[in-house]
Amino acid sequence: MTRRPRAEMIEETRAKLVAAARHAFGTQGYARTSMDEFTAQVGLTRGALYHHFGDKQGLLAAVVAQIDAEMNERLQVVLDSAPDAWSGFRDYCRAYLHMALEPEIQRVVMLDARAVLGGMSQDAQQQCIAFMRRLLGDLMQARRIRKADPEALACLLNGSLVDAAFWIAQGDPPDKRLAPALEGLDLLLEGLRVRRAGA
Repeated sequence: MTRRPRAEMIEETRAKLVAAARHAFGTQGYARTSMDEFTAQVGLTRGALYHHFGDKQGLLAAVVAQIDAEMNERLQVVLDSAPDAWSGFRDYCRAYLHMALEPEIQRVVMLDARAVLGGMSQDAQQQCIAFMRRLLGDLMQARRIRKADPEALACLLNGSLVDAAFWIAQGDPPDKRLAPALEGLDLLLEGLRVRRAGA
């Protein structure tokens, strides 16, 4: 019988732990999730968890990173399918706020991650700002929005979107806060646009 490569086995173990934790955190919440229970369900030990992720918080960070990556892929699809750059940017921002209502994202990313990990990691935050800066820079080049320092504007908009998403997720019920958040977002974005003759 051929022995499987160690790297493949390590990756499989990590994937099992992340998948099990993602399900448990998404359905029960971080605080109510028992490490012993969910590791036993996938045939692993608490020791495997500590070996790969350090502790329960490290596992939550890995789950959040996975969900964040999927959110970014979905938001890229929104950008790519838009008829023009401005519509794409607006739809991208609106789609992010809509995601705050999805149960898994709401519970794991918006609520538990902020409470346990303090919100986005510094690396993830910088990546978001860098991406936003590129989008804004392209819109400035195309003269769709007013000229400004793209990095400063990216920091302002990214911070506004993240805080609005948390505000939506914390609502009771959360969907009650989506409409006013979208209305506020539209006002904010309209203030950036270059007005064309006859528009």
